[in-house]
Order: sequence, then C-alpha cells, then structure tokens
Amino acid sequence: MSDWEARADLVVVGSGVAGLTAALQARDAGLRTVVVTKDAPDAGSTRWAQGGIAVVLDEGHEPGDTVHRHAHDTLTAAAGLGDPRAVAAILDEGPAAVAALRGRGAVFDRAATGLALAREGGHSAFRVVHAGGDATGAEVERALLASAAGGPKHEPLPMLGGHTAVQIARAGGDRGPVVGLWVGDPEGGRGLLRAPAVLLACGGYGQLFASTTNPDTATGDGLALALRAGALLADLEFVQFHPTVLYTGAAARGRRPLVTEAVRGHGGVLVDVAGRRVMAGEHPLEDLAPRDVVAAVVTRRMAATGAPCVYLDATGLPDFAARFPTVRAACLAIGVDPLSDPIPVSPAAHYSCGGVVTDTEGRTGVPGLYAAGEVARTGLHGANRLASNSLLEGLVMGRRAARTVVAELAAPRSVPAGAPAGGTEWLPVADRDLVQRAMTRGASIGRDGAGLAAASDAIEAGIARRPVLDRAGVEDAALTLLAQAVLAAAGTRTETRGCHVRTDFPHIDDRYQRASLLVGLTDGQPHVRPVEAARRGAA
Repeated sequence: MSDWEARADLVVVGSGVAGLTAALQARDAGLRTVVVTKDAPDAGSTRWAQGGIAVVLDEGHEPGDTVHRHAHDTLTAAAGLGDPRAVAAILDEGPAAVAALRGRGAVFDRAATGLALAREGGHSAFRVVHAGGDATGAEVERALLASAAGGPKHEPLPMLGGHTAVQIARAGGDRGPVVGLWVGDPEGGRGLLRAPAVLLACGGYGQLFASTTNPDTATGDGLALALRAGALLADLEFVQFHPTVLYTGAAARGRRPLVTEAVRGHGGVLVDVAGRRVMAGEHPLEDLAPRDVVAAVVTRRMAATGAPCVYLDATGLPDFAARFPTVRAACLAIGVDPLSDPIPVSPAAHYSCGGVVTDTEGRTGVPGLYAAGEVARTGLHGANRLASNSLLEGLVMGRRAARTVVAELAAPRSVPAGAPAGGTEWLPVADRDLVQRAMTRGASIGRDGAGLAAASDAIEAGIARRPVLDRAGVEDAALTLLAQAVLAAAGTRTETRGCHVRTDFPHIDDRYQRASLLVGLTDGQPHVRPVEAARRGAA
C-alpha cells in the first residue's frame, strides 16, 4: 500500500543532462512531467564533467573535420562493439542538440573565429566545445536547471528532490506495461507516481569501486530498477578507468578529482617517478591515445616502478590557470601547483560503457520504460567510450527519448485499473564496503579469472536478504546486484577488448567481435548469454 499517490504523464528518474533534457522537452510538448532525484537536483555526475561536448558544429569546425570522421573515431575507440547505426544517429543530431542547449542559455568558451575547440584522446581533430575552461558539466547543469525553474512561457518543472526510486510499477503481475514508479520520500513514506511512461536517466555505477571520479549518487540504481522490471543490460564488463585522476594518497576512498584529458590535449605529458615518458612508443597518438590504452599503460608502469602514481607534467603549458581553473584548484588543495609541479595521477573508475539496452529512440524491451544517458546502452560506446561523447549522448538521447514518449502517449491506450503490487521489497544486499573492496581487488584494470571468481565468492558470502526501506538500502541492493552482473559478464568475456583487460586472455578474440553479452534475471540472479548486439531486449 502507498502512503500517497500522484499522477503524471512521464516520470523522469535523474536530474543530470539526459534526464533534464528529456523532462524539459516533454514539458515543453505539454506532458505532465515529474523529475525524481534522490539527492539535490545538481548532485549527479553531470556537473563534474570537465572536458566538454564532442560535436562537429555546423557553424564552425576544424577544416576537414566531419561527422563521418567523428563517427570513425568513435567506432575505433569502441573496439568492434560500437553500433554504426546508433553512432551515426546520435552524432548526426549533435549540432542540433548543442544548439538547443545554447538556446536554453548555456554559454561556451569562445575563440577569435567562434566557439573554442579542444582535442582529447582518441579524437583526430579539435572538436570538443567547453565552458569555463574545464567546467563544462557545471555550465550544462546550470543552464538546464535554470530552464527547469520556469519563465514567461513555461511553468516550473516539478522536481521531487530527496525521493528515491524503489521499484518500477507494471500492470498484470509485472507482465504488462509500466504504470508508474514506487518512490520513497524523505519522511520514510512510500508513494506511487502513476504514469504510463518512466524514463531512467540516473547515471552509472562508478561507486562499485573504492576509488572513482563519480559522486556518491552513482550507485547503479537505474540499472537495477530496469533489470528487476524485466529489461536487459549489456556491455557491463566495460568499465572505463580514467587514466588521470588526482592521486590524493593511498587511503583515499570515494570520489576523487578528475584531471581532464584536455590537459594532455593542450600539451601535457605523462612521466613516471623517474621522469621518463610513460606513453612514448606505446601508441601512435602517445599521450592522446584512447583512455583504455593510456590507463592500461599507466597501470603497468606503476607496477613496474612500484610507485603509487605517475605524473602529468603540464608545467610548460601556456594559460594553464585560465584554461583549467577546476584542475588547478583541486591540485592546490593537496599542495601541488600545476604551474610549477607535475600533477600526481593514477587511474580510477570513471564511466560505465554498458547499461540498459535501448534503441536509438530510448525504448527498452519493457513497454513504457525508457532510458537515456549513462544508465543506457545505445551502442554508441561499445567496449570503450571516446572522450566527451557522454554529454553529447545525454543531450541527444534525452531529446530522442522525450520525442518518443510524446509520440507514443498520443496513441490511444487502455489504462489498467487498480493499484499495482509492490513498493516494499526484500532484496539480496551485501555490505557496501565489502562490495567495493572486492570489486577493486578483482575487477579493476587487469582482471583475471581467479580474481573475478574470488570477488564473486566474497560478495556472495556477504549477501543477506533485507527489506529495502530507504535510500541507503536501495543503493546497497543496487550495488550488490550490479556487482554480480558485472562479475558475471567480465568472467564470461574471455578476451581483452577496449577497457575490459583480461591478463589471462590478453588478446582480442574474433568470436566476440560485434557480440555483446546480455544480462537478465533468472530467479532473481543475473544470467549472461552472448548474442549479436541487440538494439532492444527484454528478459
């Protein structure tokens, strides 16, 4: 039973770039739209994005650059698992999505001839637009939240902060279409938001690991909600570890400051504790190689030298303080001045390339359930994300998902009567610290079968069924389920591809070329089956 009930046309879970973009477009189209977020509206991952938005602008780009060239770079980084149709569709809409964002008030850095463009690892051209030097995500979030506040043409967008999504409500004994979302409120009550459409846009699962660039909110809640509702997940084993995260000591846990890849695009170079170039001879692009390559090389160099970090030398770069104020402030906070000191860095969990399987319109295999942003797997990223494609995907897929919901709700449909079951669940939960320690030991960069099995055994031994009553319970249950799913997928993929590095299977295996591992639930347990990369799916 619910303590309260409300109605909407669309419920959006998450207030980052994808969720707010979708919610605003749906609101502007006339849908009664409600945003649910378990924390403050600006507490997600979007505001921490430093680098920018990768896009080939209609109004100005590097000579010779094209969307086709951007697509080629994206598919190269994806290591055989990118979906060319999804890549083309998303990148083609990039200029319009950025124009729409600017129309909502976002302001990007300018150069003499137009918007300033940066280059990051894996890109063959300068095509990354940025704001505030290295504060692009914060500017994107600011503009979207300002638009959500309403104005002369639109009412404020209803936002339920401090409300935790608990369970997708489906009709017909969880076999029918989505009819709403069960949520927990800040007072400990349980409510039902009745709606024929629910859009998940609540980020990834970086908090599976002890050290990450992700905020505390990135606990995989949306993926767990979708999996339990009957949707499929894919590419979970591909967790991107950013190679240059500020090293703040061996005991550091949780979110650590990112040192944007744009520092290397600006001319910074990686050196080891002895001052030797880390990336020299390792890849044709050296310090601008794709992230999976750089992270793996850095990890090997740290192991070879016995040092806990390497260093990013940016001491000779012009205008560092103006171009990278966020990075410099984080460095100064630990007593390092990048203008005169090399920056200590090491890899940390950064971006989850996998997620809820959707098509390029945001649909999952569950009628009425949609997903966009890092929570979704569209086929854009494949086995490794190209730098600064994430904000672009959130903008484009938020727009696309909203358009899909508007169109599908316009068609006549019957609304099931009665209250759907649910709202309180007993779920398998392991202690969060145990999960993070096990995943960090066994499923970070350089995995092997024995380590993955040990991590799985440790988590299984710590699981108990508990009632999920509050935000902490929802998060811990999600992390436990996602850990099981990631370990199952990583253990099944017996090859090295993209950001999935198996030291016991160090080579690419052609059997896995363009084949994704789909994860569904059987009797409450994640199960894996290899299939050709699907654009939609349901368990």
